[in-house]
Amino acid sequence: MAADLFSQQKVYEPLASKMRPATLDQYVGQEHVVGAGTPLRRALDAGQLHSLILWGPPGVGKTTLARLIAHYVDAEFLAVSAVMSGVKEIREAVARAQYQHAAGRKTILFIDEVHRFNKSQQDAFLPYVEDGTFIFIGATTENPSFELNNALLSRAQVYVLKSLGEAQLVTILQQACSREGAGADEDALQLIAAAADGDARRSLNILEMALQLVTEGALSRSTVSELLGDRTRRFDKGGEAFYDQISALHKSVRGSDPDGALYWLARMLDGGCDPLYIARRVVRMASEDIGNADPRALTLCVNAWDVQERLGSPEGELAIAHAVVYLACAPKSNAVYKAFNAVRALVASQPSHEVPLHLRNAPTRLMKDLDYGAEYRYAHDEPEAFAAGENYLPEAISNERFYHPVNRGLESKIAQKLEYLRGLNQQSPVQRYPENKE
Repeated sequence: MAADLFSQQKVYEPLASKMRPATLDQYVGQEHVVGAGTPLRRALDAGQLHSLILWGPPGVGKTTLARLIAHYVDAEFLAVSAVMSGVKEIREAVARAQYQHAAGRKTILFIDEVHRFNKSQQDAFLPYVEDGTFIFIGATTENPSFELNNALLSRAQVYVLKSLGEAQLVTILQQACSREGAGADEDALQLIAAAADGDARRSLNILEMALQLVTEGALSRSTVSELLGDRTRRFDKGGEAFYDQISALHKSVRGSDPDGALYWLARMLDGGCDPLYIARRVVRMASEDIGNADPRALTLCVNAWDVQERLGSPEGELAIAHAVVYLACAPKSNAVYKAFNAVRALVASQPSHEVPLHLRNAPTRLMKDLDYGAEYRYAHDEPEAFAAGENYLPEAISNERFYHPVNRGLESKIAQKLEYLRGLNQQSPVQRYPENKE
């Protein structure tokens, strides 16, 4: 009797699963990948399927597209999750594919989150891809060029899937309401689409929860608002979108665009990024892109970081915004950044030159007897507090110049000062390493 009762129970299926399209023509979005006349669609129409990697953010239809491709070319679809599966599941999938291959049937092996497999696991698939045992389709939210082996990348075409637009999400939501026999106000669906931020699965999950709150009539905007609360938009704190946005912020500052810089700052904060991470990166921007053209920038950024640590949000976020706008408007110089990199490259490429004797400290009698500190000229005792003709580099590289100030902001004054001091060096009758003088 109990068995009969359980057998009659309806198995729950999430709305997002119910709404999976059955054909490519029902698939919403990604027209640039599977639309009429695209390379992939032409290959599918010709029955010439190849291994491929679907790269895109969550909820844009990577798994759905892989299933539709298998259906379109009449191939068996085997799915493996790189997160959940181990060696046993992989071997079983390969064995199944080999059986189908021997029977003359195509098999698609779909690996979700393929970037989670290590190098050895990725390499294990290559022989079966090459001998045609299965057609490989991988799905990833991470940049394949960073996360996947070159050998695997060379055997698979990468297709970039994009976040769905709000109009596309509303279309999917309308189809879902129709399927469920539920009514919904247009502005309620618009609010769900905005909150889903390009993620179709998320939009359907929100719709399903919202419909459960409706006791009578159509789903309203107020019901959706109550459900969403202060929920933030999608933001991958360790993935591609994260680094794209911090890159956009940095480049907006470098490009002297305070509006762009503020926009990307707000986007990252809106998505849940730790303000202290942004503060640390903003300090880096002050040294890398403003430098000595406006030395106050670094102090201002460190102060903004300190405000965030002391007061938290929203006061700290406003201080970071203050610093970001200052950096964007400040004169730009990467002279220190370039000089530091040049010096590091030279140090790494050359032997360890000894400190010249005249620059060494001599706290003991023995050191003085060995001429440590001999002939050192104390700058404050020289005219203009400058020891003209002196050199502070090892003799082997005494003519190297690393720091080249730009003609912007305070650095233009620094450039004038250094040019004046170099003139004094050239005119000085006392020269350190005179044989190396240019």
